Amino acid sequence: MTMLTVEKDSLDRPVELHYEDIGYGPTVVLVHGWPFDHGMWESQRYALANGGCRVVAYDQRGFGRSSKPAEGYHYNRLTDDLRALLDALDLQDVALVGFSMGAGQVVHYMSRNLGQRVRQVALVSSVTPSLPGHDSAGDSGFFQTMVAGARADRLACIEPLARQMFAGAQYSGASDATLEWMMKSAAFSASSKAMVDTALAMLETDLTGAMKAVANVPSLVIHGTEDRIAPFASNGLPTAGMLPDCTFKPYEGAPHGLFATHAGQLSEDLLKFIHNPPTYVLRSTGT
Repeated sequence: MTMLTVEKDSLDRPVELHYEDIGYGPTVVLVHGWPFDHGMWESQRYALANGGCRVVAYDQRGFGRSSKPAEGYHYNRLTDDLRALLDALDLQDVALVGFSMGAGQVVHYMSRNLGQRVRQVALVSSVTPSLPGHDSAGDSGFFQTMVAGARADRLACIEPLARQMFAGAQYSGASDATLEWMMKSAAFSASSKAMVDTALAMLETDLTGAMKAVANVPSLVIHGTEDRIAPFASNGLPTAGMLPDCTFKPYEGAPHGLFATHAGQLSEDLLKFIHNPPTYVLRSTGT
């Protein structure tokens, strides 16, 4: 098991991230979403590695096999963890790929670190530019419910999360067994503290201002039109609209968890983007 110490906690104990590093070629770093660990990228990791990429995927603090400290579950610290990983492995010209909250972290990383070490960005089912302000159909109310559920019984809250995450999955290529495994592995490996605090961070963080930092690199936006967690009209379309030169790929009928329900299509689109990034015009980020 490969571990990286990113800081010391308030009691001077190491906070470690578990990561996997496979393949050879252009470097791709995969940032998982809430409440998963890097295992959610199982299909994409091996498809990208087999397609000629070096793939680095890690468990964020509080999730998977990484440390589960009592603090640090906000965007600044989470993106500082990502920066520590890139620095420790000396990764250059990286393709940063984020799913859901992981996509929000990618955007925040680009803003907080001026895009250092990154040559292209892919945002999948992104929670950008923000979650607050959605109506009751599938939105901030959902995450408020998840916060309450995680506080009361994090294992019990997984079933309603799965219903929303993979809504319509019966029409996809993912088996019920696969989807059940993904949700159960997320529930058992995550700490309740991490689940609650990162969900609150999503609700409380507006990344509208940070989006301009992504406009200076080639970007890919992938979003399901039937996403019930980060709705297409509230998140997918505005995200693409803030990146005028992005490659925008709506997945017709796809739910939020399209990394599983549309795994092959996502892998193909990522490989095409990584190996053949579009040209772009350098833009001023303004003040």
